[in-house]
Amino acid sequence: MKKTALLIALTAAISASAANAAGVSVSFACDSTGNGFNECKKGTDAWAAKTGNSVKLLQVPVDTGDRLALYQQQLGAKSSDVDVYMIDVVWPGIIGNSLLDLSKSVPAAQLASYFPAIVKNNTYDGKLVGVPWFTDGGLLYYRTDLMEKYGYKAAPTTWTELQAMATKIQAGERAANAKFTGFVFQGKNYEGLTCDALEWVASHGGGSIVDPTGKVTINNPQAVAAIKTIGSFVGTISPEAVTTYAEEDARNVFQSGSAAFMRNWPYAYALGQSADSPVKGKIGVAALPSGEGGKSTATLGGWQLGVNAYSKHPKEAADLVAYLTSSAEQKRRAISGSYSPTIPALYKDADVLKAAPFFGSLFNALSNASARPATATKGKYNQVSNAFASAVYNVLTKKQTAEAALAGAQAQITRIKGRGF
Repeated sequence: MKKTALLIALTAAISASAANAAGVSVSFACDSTGNGFNECKKGTDAWAAKTGNSVKLLQVPVDTGDRLALYQQQLGAKSSDVDVYMIDVVWPGIIGNSLLDLSKSVPAAQLASYFPAIVKNNTYDGKLVGVPWFTDGGLLYYRTDLMEKYGYKAAPTTWTELQAMATKIQAGERAANAKFTGFVFQGKNYEGLTCDALEWVASHGGGSIVDPTGKVTINNPQAVAAIKTIGSFVGTISPEAVTTYAEEDARNVFQSGSAAFMRNWPYAYALGQSADSPVKGKIGVAALPSGEGGKSTATLGGWQLGVNAYSKHPKEAADLVAYLTSSAEQKRRAISGSYSPTIPALYKDADVLKAAPFFGSLFNALSNASARPATATKGKYNQVSNAFASAVYNVLTKKQTAEAALAGAQAQITRIKGRGF
């Protein structure tokens, strides 16, 4: 009897040891934009080698709206299929109640190293539901060789200047490339258009969609002027197809050598400078233009890492998050993929600045970036953003005037507010 008990205990011990040696498998819904998936793999492979665990990377929709809908479906069903989620800066108030508090899972010194405003943004109902991973701000990319060719010494500082430059360069380049265009951006009806359009509006002094007190403010003369101005670009310096473009569509046109200017996020720089890029060594980066009487404004973007409250491996998932958001890993990603760190000190790091020289000026842009009204609109942000993006899209596709579209958005968002936010 004793031998049997001893054998059972020994077998159990061997099984437990084998399980520990094999580690656990953590699933991670990571990036699908640009080189994001490959950069995720590099980071997770390093963590796996260090810990003895493994990571299953899951492909997610490129469209952020589709991605959020998928997350909400999974979390609403209390599914444990995904352990770690990549979370947009405006999502903590939408899905935060289904994410774990990570305030005790990340070293205090590491938490203290982040931009305080991002940590505050990621705190929902007293819980740190997302650890800052990389931040974002809209930037203007331009072809340095074409600027020189057509006699321009500096990037445009106003939308009027951009229009004039793009018109001249486009006319000249179409002699050799009939598809060449002046300016590409994110014109598809999705969250990316909200980001772009907020930059246009804020740069004209038109404020945001909803102010910090919750007042709906989007229907104002400055906002109308902004949307009208960019709307006039479509079919002139921007192709009609720009209304179908997300980040990668715009990048592919610019990187192929078929556009003079592009609005995009920092990640596009490293890809544009890759060895096989037709525009390698010909890319300049500047702050976005301003409107009349306004100032250059970048919409604050960025992504956090959160742990599913229904995860079967919360400890390991939290450890993966702490590793991926560490200073060393953020530095690697900044150098390898031009992902903007969430740690201010890295913007002064010599290795980072050598790889992405524009990060010095990006730091100033991020410090003055315009946040989307996710805090003021709380759980209704997605509805508000959809209403705004749809109104702007109607202007870009010539279905409505800017005046009619923003008046309609004001009324629709006011109704959403009436249901509580």
